[in-house]
Amino acid sequence: METSAVKIAKARIGDAPVMHKLINFFADRGEMLPRPLSEIYENIRDYFVAREGDVVVACVALHVAWGDLAEIKSLAVEESRQSQGLGFELVRACLEEARALEIPTLFCLTYKPAFFEKLGFRQVDVMSLPRKVWGECYRCSKFPNCDETALVLSLAPKSL
Repeated sequence: METSAVKIAKARIGDAPVMHKLINFFADRGEMLPRPLSEIYENIRDYFVAREGDVVVACVALHVAWGDLAEIKSLAVEESRQSQGLGFELVRACLEEARALEIPTLFCLTYKPAFFEKLGFRQVDVMSLPRKVWGECYRCSKFPNCDETALVLSLAPKSL
């Protein structure tokens, strides 16, 4: 999975500080939920990164919520690298892993629904999602008046 000289790979422990800075840059602008560095370390196996050489320029997480549900979260692409397909490649990596794990449904909460709709996600009422997905919402300054858009994607099993 490559886009020019950028490679998509699973995150390594040494990537956490850069990912933290990248995610919280957008969180400070109110565009996503902030992540403490400790949480990134604890969930490092959830993350994929886009690396240009040794430099992390984007990240995303696939977080399993239950046996039939996972969330795509913390998608952050360095501003100078946006509109180059890195976000799509990172989400595609999450889709591949979700299929390998046999997770039938993915969801995300976002301010950029059109991006996810291009990947096949469809908008749903956030109230239709299980309460478990709101586990992090209490940390958001907008809770309980969420203004993000909820989207889901059903992953059909690949035929032989």
